[in-house]
Amino acid sequence: MGKHSGEPIEEDPGPGTPPLAPPAAPDRKLLGSLAAGITAAVVAWGFLVAQAIRFGSKGRDGETEAWFFLFLATLGATACMFVMLILGTKALAALRGEAQPRRVSGGGRRAR
Repeated sequence: MGKHSGEPIEEDPGPGTPPLAPPAAPDRKLLGSLAAGITAAVVAWGFLVAQAIRFGSKGRDGETEAWFFLFLATLGATACMFVMLILGTKALAALRGEAQPRRVSGGGRRAR
């Protein structure tokens, strides 16, 4: 028996009970902006990976400053991959209909 929390949800409510309401449709504007962000991150990632390969070739050919640019391109490509994962997770949550966590107003110091 698996571990879980909360009350069990019945799959079939049975005859005489109203059917469960269908899940709310995902916000198309949110999904569109997430898809655009993911696409931009994928394109930037591909460009940076290609540049990293090019800088690596130049570095092996003796251009020592190319190693620095290889390092920067690798960091940029890693950041793009991280952004893709974050945006993809948010898109999947929006498709599932999961609620966005509320933002806490304020910050810095607590009100006294």
